Amino acid sequence: MAGHLKLGERGEKLAVEFLKKQDYAILETRYRYSRYEIDIICRSVKGHLVFVEVKTRTNLSHGKPMDFVSKRKENYISQAAQYYIEKTGWDDAIRFDIISIEISGEHHKLDHIKDAFFPTSW
Repeated sequence: MAGHLKLGERGEKLAVEFLKKQDYAILETRYRYSRYEIDIICRSVKGHLVFVEVKTRTNLSHGKPMDFVSKRKENYISQAAQYYIEKTGWDDAIRFDIISIEISGEHHKLDHIKDAFFPTSW
């Protein structure tokens, strides 16, 4: 497996562990719709359906991990989310979050950005 894929997988595992500790119920990981993927779908303590994009980096010379979620990526996530909502019949509150992880050796720093974006095409 390529190094960047291993790093991404490590970041997603750290994000899932973090969310579970915050009492989120993990519903899906690596959810795919067509060519789009949502890293984590979970339900918050308040009952929101939360779609989470995880970004992990070891080198911050080009910016923080969260800076790499482009408008295009947001659009892909929202399209997959819309399909998930239709498929499951969800009709309550939703949220789009980003979990940004900086890894240095065995240590990491995790930032959870709630309501990081909302689709403009809905």
